[in-house]
Amino acid sequence: MNIDSKSIQFDKRLKAFSTVLNTLGLDQSAIDETLLQCQCFNASSGDILLRQGQLQNNAYFIVSGILKACHYSGSGADLSKEFYFTHELCFLYASWLTGHVAEYQIEVVETAQLLQIPLSLLSQPQWQTGKIALLSQQLIYKEQKEAFLLLNTPEQRYQFLIEHRPIWVEKLNNIQLASYIGISPVSLSRLKSRLSEQI
Repeated sequence: MNIDSKSIQFDKRLKAFSTVLNTLGLDQSAIDETLLQCQCFNASSGDILLRQGQLQNNAYFIVSGILKACHYSGSGADLSKEFYFTHELCFLYASWLTGHVAEYQIEVVETAQLLQIPLSLLSQPQWQTGKIALLSQQLIYKEQKEAFLLLNTPEQRYQFLIEHRPIWVEKLNNIQLASYIGISPVSLSRLKSRLSEQI
């Protein structure tokens, strides 16, 4: 019997997403229905999954790679809202809940394997438990991020990433890290130099 290697790869992607759905409290029938509506694809660095100013229709489960949500100002400045890594679900909560156009753009930072999921699924009755779990996670994360930005100096923010999110420091460049921390790339370079001298 010949087994299609692409089918095996797709099954592995679905299995990873199924595990995440299970942790959100979905029952097996809801998980199965969700998996049936997934579309699997590869995306290259720089690809745009959702343009700023468009309506958001899909969420993305990251099998591998890195995505980001960012806002481009009138001057073209790139303000990073968030970065998303392997086995995270990426979508904009405010746009989803309000139905308004996206204030942020979702882009591929590092070549990614993705599962695309229609956001309309999250409004289905069988997704109620998962929806509450996602909203709870997002509220906690939002509070933690506010504390991260308001209660810490830039040096403390960078030290936090080193200690608690080493993959960020490893995978993101100075421009991306600086944007998230809230300082300029030049300031981040100076901060890194100062810290390396202290070691």
